[in-house]
Amino acid sequence: MSTPPPARPATDTELLSTLFDLGREVMSVLDLEELLAKIPQLIARLTRFSAFSVYLLDERRQELRIAYAVGYPEGIAPTMRLKVGQGVLGVAVEEGRPILVNDIRLEPRYMGPLRNMLSQLAVPMRRKGKVIGALNLLSETTGAFTGQDEALLRQFAAHVAVAIENARLFESERQYVETLETLAEIGREMSSILDLDVLLTRIASLTKRLIDYRTFGILLLNESTQELDMKLAVRYGEEATSKHVKLGEGLVGWAALHKEPVLVADVSKDPRYINLVEDARSELVIPMLLKDRCIGVFDLESPELDAFTKEHKELLTLLASQAAVAIENARLYEEVRRNEERIEKELRFAQRVQAALLPRELPIRLRSADVAGRFAPARELGGDLHDFLAPEPNSLVVAVGDVSGKGAPAALYGAFAAELVRSRTLRRRYTPDRFSVSGVLESMNTILHERQLEEYYCTLCYAFFDFKRRAVTLSNSGLPYPIRCSGGECGQIELPGVPLGSFPGMTYDEVTLPLQAGDAFVFCSDGIFESASEEGIEFGARRVLEVVGAYRSHPARAIVDAIFDAVTAFRGLAPQGDDMTAVAVKITG
Repeated sequence: MSTPPPARPATDTELLSTLFDLGREVMSVLDLEELLAKIPQLIARLTRFSAFSVYLLDERRQELRIAYAVGYPEGIAPTMRLKVGQGVLGVAVEEGRPILVNDIRLEPRYMGPLRNMLSQLAVPMRRKGKVIGALNLLSETTGAFTGQDEALLRQFAAHVAVAIENARLFESERQYVETLETLAEIGREMSSILDLDVLLTRIASLTKRLIDYRTFGILLLNESTQELDMKLAVRYGEEATSKHVKLGEGLVGWAALHKEPVLVADVSKDPRYINLVEDARSELVIPMLLKDRCIGVFDLESPELDAFTKEHKELLTLLASQAAVAIENARLYEEVRRNEERIEKELRFAQRVQAALLPRELPIRLRSADVAGRFAPARELGGDLHDFLAPEPNSLVVAVGDVSGKGAPAALYGAFAAELVRSRTLRRRYTPDRFSVSGVLESMNTILHERQLEEYYCTLCYAFFDFKRRAVTLSNSGLPYPIRCSGGECGQIELPGVPLGSFPGMTYDEVTLPLQAGDAFVFCSDGIFESASEEGIEFGARRVLEVVGAYRSHPARAIVDAIFDAVTAFRGLAPQGDDMTAVAVKITG
């Protein structure tokens, strides 16, 4: 059988959702033949295989037979028999654990008829602690299956085991058809509820459709206290007082500890009974099992003797297995929701912090220039940075940088780089020779490289405007070339450089240009130049120059806004692919 490559879930939440969806699909099939045919279709969404078979266990004969197979030669599968402990699959069933064989040629226990197969994954199907059969996956390539495949199939096999038992019950006892359909409906309804409190209340209501109880409780196991906490208690349709039972105590605690249902016709004759309900005469306790772990119990009590039957126990066991999955999903969903809320709250605060770190206005007493900057992250947080500083009278430093990557890591790296810019710039007051324009970049490069974050680097353009000497000195470490409009010309200042943090001991060039009133300087991160349209065409340096040239006589704020407006219009419906920053400096005097 040739199967398409599986769509692997990317996160724990997606993995849970995929397994849950597959479990729900397999649990919805009550006809045994239809169920067996559907299993390989669902497994194909998890992993590839060349041949597949479902073995079912004959407990009396301790023999395994193929109930359904794909990829086998015609006529072989119906005659296949394996004793428990015979072959790889028989050993897996005997030991109750999956067995992964990466090279069948090196596995002496292999006894399958398909000699062209090179890899095998045998996964027992367990139901209520007992193995009822196994899933057998074969591949024509060595090392075809992974540890993750084993883990996924082990969890899926638990759903398959429940589904097979459901189908067997349906086939053997037709009088339970209506009840089982109700049970499947309850399972589907429970699976759609992700609020734990709502789910527990709904379980109590749905259980009433199966058993006309007098008193019903749902107790969930608290792992830290090893106590069963009463999360929902219904008595005659009304909520009763909550209680706590230690694991192992009473019928409830015993069922949870031993992971077995307890059916007591007369509680007065059972020494394990603890009198929590005054008029209780009989009790049925069903553990909710998730794989081999008990997460809680259903507890039904009645004032009548022998009120519950084995059929009630079987039905509630099925319901409890579905409820266990639904409750665990609700818990995981709640945990994910809390984490998402926490992360969202932290991101909102981080956005406020990042916005607060950006310059809001020009340095005090600066009268010779008009400066404006604008920043738009591609995600909640961005790695671009810019700042305006006045380390000395009649001076202005403009720094524009771009950290590799996006999101929170780039934002943290960018905040550190911005602080390096500020600290080295302000030290010019005391050691101007050491912290020259290029010296600032060289110092930052040394510090960033020492942090050994090889996957991150920073491109930065650093410009020192000296209004007393009417000159600007620039140094660059890989940011797109800055733009200068002076007189009748408007073009880029070619000033290359290696990104900061990439290599130790780098030196950077400087260029000094004269200043005159009306000059305009524009610095942009590559998110501006590389913004792409819906057709994949980049905005490019030529378009940036056209916008700056058209708005060079306008205030700095108008120049920056015009660049962003032009990029947004050019991009159309295409998503923003990178952080965008633009800073404009107009020389006014």
